[in-house]
Amino acid sequence: MLDWAKKWLLFFMAVVLITTGCDRRGPDGEQVDPREKIVIKFSHVVAEDTPKGQAARRFARLVEERTGGRVEVQVFPNSVLYKDGEELDALQKGAVQIIAPTTSKLSSLAPQWQLLDLPYLFENEEQVHKALDGELGKKLFATLEPYNIYPLAFWDNGFKQITNSKRPVVHPEDFKGLTFRVMINSKVLEEQFHSLGADTIQMPFSDVYDALSKGQVDGQENTVSNIYSQRFYETQPYLTVSNHGYMGYVVLINKKFWFSLPSDIRKVIEETMAEVTLWEREQAAKLNRKNFEKIKSSGEVKIHIQTPSERDEWQAVFAHLYQQFRSVIGNELIEEALRTKRTLP
Repeated sequence: MLDWAKKWLLFFMAVVLITTGCDRRGPDGEQVDPREKIVIKFSHVVAEDTPKGQAARRFARLVEERTGGRVEVQVFPNSVLYKDGEELDALQKGAVQIIAPTTSKLSSLAPQWQLLDLPYLFENEEQVHKALDGELGKKLFATLEPYNIYPLAFWDNGFKQITNSKRPVVHPEDFKGLTFRVMINSKVLEEQFHSLGADTIQMPFSDVYDALSKGQVDGQENTVSNIYSQRFYETQPYLTVSNHGYMGYVVLINKKFWFSLPSDIRKVIEETMAEVTLWEREQAAKLNRKNFEKIKSSGEVKIHIQTPSERDEWQAVFAHLYQQFRSVIGNELIEEALRTKRTLP
């Protein structure tokens, strides 16, 4: 009798597992069961106290609150899951559900994204936002359609500055003989430094501090918030405030996963993302200003702020890049960006 009871118990458990298991969303993108808790892994490569890190945490908290706990967004900062060169592949395969890479990283899929690496393409955040929230942003998003990626938003990091360990860089000739780390996947960034007479090494963001501290590279370009949060300034005594290029992020979700979610959950995520995006952009500007003051007050860095005439010198050196990459990026995208720039101060 005992064996008979055990057999029926095992049979009953198997039936329960089979019937409930059929409702679960598998890797083939079946619809998520509305009764289940949905876990979303959000992986990124920067520190938690950066604009992206803070916005990711805020997004996670608000989504969980607004879905009554049905959705849990787990945030993994500082490359703890995947590095720069790994996160796009992880997203496409569904190993994580959301990432927010620097726009340059998308050039491995669609070379048109190198548009945003062109030096002095934009002069301020207002120009950037008008372009990326308008037709230019839509056209860039469209290039990702074939890759199992659904774009959600553009987030700010800020404008890039130059640091190095050797000497002040004020004029183009000051770069000669120096080696700079550049982000992976962007030929524009490599050619930008080559135009100045410098050498380049492509490197994931998580490896930059060690490379700088060990003297494997002489310098790098980045936003002030990254320079401060990653402590680059501790090994880079020379900082040139040049605002020569914009660095932003694009928040991406796995497309198959996105369309497997119930429509009400997608609505909450989209509305929350739009709200957090506005907040993130404000925080990025504030944090860059705040961290600049901290670097300045540290007394460890000699800071040079680029003058208008020096900017003209750099722009003259970079001018050929617009023509050189026109066929790669696309004439239409370049002209769209320049049109936006001309319509704003």
